[in-house]
Amino acid sequence: MYIRKAVLTDAKGIAKVHVDSWNTTYKNIIPDEFLKKLSYDQRTDLWNSNISKEGNYIFVAVNNEGEIVGFADCGKSESNNVNNSGDLTSIYLLEEYQGKGVGKQLLKQLFLQFQVLGFNKVFVEVLEANKTRYFYEYYGAQLVKTEKIVIGGAQLNLLIYEWDNLNNVLTKLS
Repeated sequence: MYIRKAVLTDAKGIAKVHVDSWNTTYKNIIPDEFLKKLSYDQRTDLWNSNISKEGNYIFVAVNNEGEIVGFADCGKSESNNVNNSGDLTSIYLLEEYQGKGVGKQLLKQLFLQFQVLGFNKVFVEVLEANKTRYFYEYYGAQLVKTEKIVIGGAQLNLLIYEWDNLNNVLTKLS
């Protein structure tokens, strides 16, 4: 298993992980009708765009067979007005690779990127029912805000977490 920066030819593999992981992670959280409409083609187009966009930093986890089994991305969202801060946009893994340290490796890569960018504060948004929130909490993320959002017609709680000491996170990840 290794982590590397994503390139355009990775868009299809990232899209597969994106759709498949949403279907397992958000089952019984987001309505099935919404999840059934997710498509590899649509997500491939999205990731082609994301990879090409300046200011986006995308990393992939690749298994020994050369297949993408996870990805993570970060940058600074348009709605983020906090100086010297960035946003952890996502970390997704195929279900069979969860709990094996791959997420930890991806998180470390993102925080190394945040450090290079000179950020001293990082935000992440996660659905309250998504167990990944405990992963973020374990690595020191502090809950700062809760909002209501609607996905697929379902009203959900969105939790906004913040890390305010990148060195502490990187020390814990080492």
